[in-house]
Amino acid sequence: MTLEQISPMPTEPGILAFHQRCESFYPPDAVDASIAEQRQWYDALCAEFSPPLPEGLVRQDALVAGRIPVRHYRPSVVETPVRILYIHGGGFVVGSLDSHDAFCAELADGAKAELVAVDYRLAPEHVWPAAFEDCRDVLSALLADGREVVVAGDSAGGNLAAGITLEASLAARRGIVGQALIYPALGGDLISGSYLEMANVPGLSTADVAYYRDVLQAPDDDPVAYPLSAPDLSGLPPTYISAAFFDPLRDDSRHYAARLALAGVDVTFREEGQMIHAWLRARHMSPGAAEGFRHLVQALSKLVGTV
Repeated sequence: MTLEQISPMPTEPGILAFHQRCESFYPPDAVDASIAEQRQWYDALCAEFSPPLPEGLVRQDALVAGRIPVRHYRPSVVETPVRILYIHGGGFVVGSLDSHDAFCAELADGAKAELVAVDYRLAPEHVWPAAFEDCRDVLSALLADGREVVVAGDSAGGNLAAGITLEASLAARRGIVGQALIYPALGGDLISGSYLEMANVPGLSTADVAYYRDVLQAPDDDPVAYPLSAPDLSGLPPTYISAAFFDPLRDDSRHYAARLALAGVDVTFREEGQMIHAWLRARHMSPGAAEGFRHLVQALSKLVGTV
């Protein structure tokens, strides 16, 4: 089996239509374009899939430590003091508070909890560990007032969420009561399993994953950069992991969930059988994505204690 093989394809019409719309904004060879072009295309794509915000939700932008932009979301109904820290995806290269704005708003509204999104520094202007440090500093600021936090993120944001949660666990820091990782990039080997089987599926290729790793310049043996390399995962908080079947990152989720379970962590793993990477953006046009999003909201609600 080689990376040049033809990868399998999903069959759900909704997710295929979603991918077709994505390609009209973000071409398959986008990683060969300039960083400025990649960000322009990504912003246009995200705007295409941004529905109106939930009624009654309040947003407020702020700075943490005088330098890190964050956005606070307070839904019309809040039933818990626990807050969600959300870290956006985008390969560590693209993404912003605006790119995931509607998604964060719907998560806060669905979980009936306040949510804080972080606008961490992006590569290649800021390589490892800049993004990690920003997310860790925002987490520290949220924990400083004594309220508990659930850490969540998608794709590259899932990597950062797992990394700051792991570091906090190793330091025996209290206050993180859960983590939710959505098709996270956790440091798989790029040469086996889903990295071969799903090398050229729609949405994200193995070559794309390799490109983003090269841009990030994180050390391969650092467990907070690549949590799958951590020797011990015991002591981590309850975890929800959502994977897409048609995604080269799929086995990162499978392997991390299995290792968490073996370490005695309360972990729930869900794999979306017809979904591709970034399926969360398809939640309003794909039945499978809508179902996956419903389960994610339920999981976050459980972690923050509203169900």
